[in-house]
Amino acid sequence: MTPQSHFMVIAAVADGREASLRKLLDTMNLQPGMADPDNALVPFGRFERLHFARLALLPDTTLGDLEAFDLPRPRVPPLYLVFLGECDGPGAIQLAEFAQTAGDGLRRIFSHCEGFDADLDLRAWLKSHSVPATAGYVNRIGRTVRQVREDSALQRALASQVPRDIAAEAEDPQALRRLLLAFVQAEQLEGRLLLSSPERTPSGWMLRNFLHAIAPLIALLVLVLLVLRWPLLLPLLLLAAAYLVWTLRRHEKSDPEFCPRPDRPALLEMQRLEDHDLTNSFTALGAVKPGLFRRWLTQLILYAIDYACRHVFGRGHLARVQTIHFARWVFIDGKARVLFASNYDGSHESYMDDFINKAAWGLNLAFSNGFGWPRTDWLLKGGARHELRFKYYQRRHQLPTQVWYRAYPGLTLTDLERNRRIREGFDMHQMSDAQALAWLRLL
Repeated sequence: MTPQSHFMVIAAVADGREASLRKLLDTMNLQPGMADPDNALVPFGRFERLHFARLALLPDTTLGDLEAFDLPRPRVPPLYLVFLGECDGPGAIQLAEFAQTAGDGLRRIFSHCEGFDADLDLRAWLKSHSVPATAGYVNRIGRTVRQVREDSALQRALASQVPRDIAAEAEDPQALRRLLLAFVQAEQLEGRLLLSSPERTPSGWMLRNFLHAIAPLIALLVLVLLVLRWPLLLPLLLLAAAYLVWTLRRHEKSDPEFCPRPDRPALLEMQRLEDHDLTNSFTALGAVKPGLFRRWLTQLILYAIDYACRHVFGRGHLARVQTIHFARWVFIDGKARVLFASNYDGSHESYMDDFINKAAWGLNLAFSNGFGWPRTDWLLKGGARHELRFKYYQRRHQLPTQVWYRAYPGLTLTDLERNRRIREGFDMHQMSDAQALAWLRLL
């Protein structure tokens, strides 16, 4: 099993270079926002381990909201350029491949950023400007780009041999399955169909993942042992917990809510970039509510989200939402702001409604520490349940993605899951009649 990784490079855009940078990024697209896989600057289609990639400009459009409430505004560059994506294997290796294969194009792009020198070591510069994801989600850990493409080819080959008017109950499913398997084997021998075996899971990743999984249990065990050793710690811990709950409620009642209607021109610009494919990208940036309490709480919650994404989710769903390919939360500007980026199936409106209806509590948990979020109760209630205010809020914080690439256009997660089950059924040596019939129906 090959695990997936996130990578992200961020740099401040130099004064006076924004217009030329936007013009250059536009040359990478087939249509607004949708990258040409073979564009001259960064030919994304040549990178076999790359699932998604994007180049986006991050202005400080919502920081003025803090000043409107007489709150301190963090000192940040007026405009960032981010280059981020998801890949099979370590993100550092993917960035090294970018530097080797698309170095000239990346130099042209990042020459618009502060401190970039065309003569420097590009690989080292990308590494020095990389920011790890604070929390990251992968829809199905271990599903590689190669697997997606091979499974899709297998599905198409098998489906081409199955008559659409077949009365499955009246046929011999085992005999039909044997015919299909023989057809695929013949296609493989002729070199028209490739089905690779999965790679071994890296031992280093397994060890790190195991240690990450047991870390909270070890911390809890240590805490229990300390309480047993010093019983007076228990009332102190209870008092501390009560104080934190009281502090949370005090902030929830006093923190300003700011969810005005988004500017129509900005909204139209984002809608112009959406729905060119069955899958869309989402990029949003917002300030963390001022104060140490909110900053620490945000770090704790994002750690919990990252833990859940790695060890609970990652098998086809995030909470009850099954339309997200990848997502990440990233601290920038000394943890003063959080960048959120995702790739999802369906329209923007259905994406938001999916979360509101299925996991509004999750939205509140993940984003209620953002300045201006609709008012919550006890961290989980309210918030995103105020549908109109929530939709205004997320649209105001959403930013256009100038260049966006996906390795398998036209395939949704529903398609990927169906194709995975077809491949699993193909690899089974024996099936019952009921299993064979269910497998045939997938085709």
